[in-house]
Amino acid sequence: MFRHFIPVIIAALVPIAGFAQEIPMTSEQAAGFVKLALAGIDREYPNKTGHVTTGPDDMKSPKGMHPVFYGHFDWHSSVHGHWTLVKLLKQFPDAPFAGEVRSVLKGRFTAEGLAAEAAYFEPKENRSFERMYGWAWALRLALELRTWDDPDARTWARDLEPLEKEIVGLAKEYLPKLDWPVRCGFHPETSFPLGQMLDYARGTGEAELEKLLLEKCRQFYGKDRDYPVTYEPSGNDFFSPGLNVADLMRRVLPAEEFSTWLDGYFPALAAGKAGNLLTPVNVSDPTDGHLIHLAGLNLNRAWTMRGIASVLPEGDARRKVLLDAADRHAQAGLALVATGHYEGEHWLGSFAVYLLSGTGRGK
Repeated sequence: MFRHFIPVIIAALVPIAGFAQEIPMTSEQAAGFVKLALAGIDREYPNKTGHVTTGPDDMKSPKGMHPVFYGHFDWHSSVHGHWTLVKLLKQFPDAPFAGEVRSVLKGRFTAEGLAAEAAYFEPKENRSFERMYGWAWALRLALELRTWDDPDARTWARDLEPLEKEIVGLAKEYLPKLDWPVRCGFHPETSFPLGQMLDYARGTGEAELEKLLLEKCRQFYGKDRDYPVTYEPSGNDFFSPGLNVADLMRRVLPAEEFSTWLDGYFPALAAGKAGNLLTPVNVSDPTDGHLIHLAGLNLNRAWTMRGIASVLPEGDARRKVLLDAADRHAQAGLALVATGHYEGEHWLGSFAVYLLSGTGRGK
């Protein structure tokens, strides 16, 4: 059912050549990503719930547990699928797709439904649900709405507030107890959600959360040296844990201090050496739900490299190395956003929009 979207997406990606110049996303590209997001928003099955059952009465359908975020195969993908629609409507308010997207979001972001999403986290068994990857995307969605001067967005932000507050509270409860970072290339990884939460805290004036995050970031990664670049990637990564950390630390450290930290972290980067990190990864089977993760890895590498480069001075040799590699990774990743297979299409559009919109760098 998704194959008719492929020409739209592929055609939209053709103008990406020369991507190191940060060519802005076009309305045509955005329309392709909107179609992918809308295709999964009400698709309840297949679904990976991640739900802990405590008895026979606890067996519910995905929609029964999550009246808003039940599509897109899993909760976090549904959350960032909604973020994708918000982001694209916000960036292209007069596009041909804008009316449909606004109508869909009005039907989804109801006070009753979002209150139920918040209440899901209240039982003890659910307090670690989607920790911290899904939490991060929920706060990214909240930030997107809170920073949009639009009447509907203000209503949606208000109605999302119970879930937003619940997740902020969970993060404040959990992070002081987390003594070690999680370093892997998929959902449990720590540095990506820390970066999203830091953006959220700064964007919303959540000073207490920001202070906690900065302390944890320095504790976890401030003394990192000689990152083992030859150990990446693992077989089903959609994140580079090494680049995620660097993209986080450029948010944490002043520019000069970050530059020194980066020298110690990737000591051969200026010479164009970073193990496997600078070479895009091949995807052998886009129909495999784990192997298609590697397409997301290429997109993640591209946005983290751009983030790192954004705080380096123009004449810094590392900047060109990173931007050239980001160009290669962007093209490789974007070419596999739309393959006609739901295994990738239910989530890769969000990664593409995150990259092309410069999200995480204040764009």
